[in-house]
Amino acid sequence: MEHSPYLLTPGPLSTSARTRHSMLRDWGSWDADFNQITERLRGRLLAIVNGSATHECVPLQGSGTFAVEAAIGTIVPRDGHVLVPLNGAYCQRIARICKVLGRRLTTIEFAEDAPVLAAAVDRALAADPSITHVALVHCETSTGILNPLQAIADVARARGKGLIVDAMSSFGALEIDARTTAFDALIAASGKCLEGVPGMGFVLVERGVLSRSEGNSPSVALDLYDQWTYMNRTTQWRFTPPTHVVAALDAALTQYLEEGGLAARGAAYAKNCAQLVAGMAAIGLRPFLPAPIQAPIIVTFLAPEDRRYDFKAFYNAVKARGYILYPGKLTTRETFRVGCMGQLGPRGISGAVAAVGEALDELGIKGREALA
Repeated sequence: MEHSPYLLTPGPLSTSARTRHSMLRDWGSWDADFNQITERLRGRLLAIVNGSATHECVPLQGSGTFAVEAAIGTIVPRDGHVLVPLNGAYCQRIARICKVLGRRLTTIEFAEDAPVLAAAVDRALAADPSITHVALVHCETSTGILNPLQAIADVARARGKGLIVDAMSSFGALEIDARTTAFDALIAASGKCLEGVPGMGFVLVERGVLSRSEGNSPSVALDLYDQWTYMNRTTQWRFTPPTHVVAALDAALTQYLEEGGLAARGAAYAKNCAQLVAGMAAIGLRPFLPAPIQAPIIVTFLAPEDRRYDFKAFYNAVKARGYILYPGKLTTRETFRVGCMGQLGPRGISGAVAAVGEALDELGIKGREALA
């Protein structure tokens, strides 16, 4: 069978044959065997952040954004006030969710190539005591920037504020420890660093916070409190679960643990990232972010400053060589993104770099002097 192109994206990403094979069985959504998979998943996900003693895992149908909206709507009271530091598209999405849900919103803006400053968050909290929560994107996928989670968690705790963490592109690869990093809720999804397939989000919520959240959510489908209490009472999902996605994530987590868990996954991605940046530099392409704030998850590259460069043509030329890239998401510069996650085959990153170089040659963009 012809191999699908490798996905160098922030998710979906290329999965293992074993993970794909796990989706060949059909499951009954109320069947005891399927419910055992759900319970095993919930326990394994909590263990990744050492949160079993303090937090609950609430899975939810849908993409990661569904889980983000569910977390904001459930954890933040209707009269709550959320501070959102902005340095990328996914922070902006959280701000929009707060507005749509009717939660009071304050934002602090940072440049797209600058991490959130804990001192600025502290000043904002000191200036407005009515703020009840901080909502932070840990790894901003629009650029690949890594925001300082621990420093901001310390500020929020010192000020007595709740912290909601979008860890979509960091969970499972970058260390987050619930014993030392205080958070009310941490959100991730199946199709990212755990290398499952997309279709299931999950929220790890501090148990006391979750137990006090009844009635906060303006949604039936996205009510984490209701989902949690129903699962605990029945072992079942409230509404039809994405059974094949759940089974695939269970298989992916088994492989994740066999391979060495978070330390091994993080090291593999860091190696991919270093090889990618070095390889692209050799063909004249440089990353948007400086190395100290670059997360090893996805790298944003500046597009060639050449009139012959067109992203769609470039994308198609790389795709013809077996690799799928991702468009840029910056507002100030033309860029494209390359992911470091997933099962990238025997050639891995080196094959992707070769494909990019050949695509640039095909388009007539040659040599460092023609590139940004």
